Amino acid sequence: MSYDQLEIDIVRWGEAKGIVKNSSGFAQWNKTLEEVIELRDALLLDDREAMIDAYGDILVTLIMGCACEDLNLTSCLEHAYNQIKDRKGHLNKNGIFVKEA
Repeated sequence: MSYDQLEIDIVRWGEAKGIVKNSSGFAQWNKTLEEVIELRDALLLDDREAMIDAYGDILVTLIMGCACEDLNLTSCLEHAYNQIKDRKGHLNKNGIFVKEA
């Protein structure tokens, strides 16, 4: 299944569950934070199945947050990519890319 189709299916699921109509970007942001903490725990435990679950759940909460705000996550991702694709910088000792000033 393509990412685009999954995103559409997830939005439809969120509409059917009343999330899109009755939740908010802020509420979904809170849910995303919960899922990020679960990801941290999975990474600390080197639990691959829990990592898969957490990364997936994070994407679902991001898609729901976008839908609540009448945005499209793919469009947001494309926007971000267009801003970073030509950046110059370096990878620091912690594995984090640091852009040039």
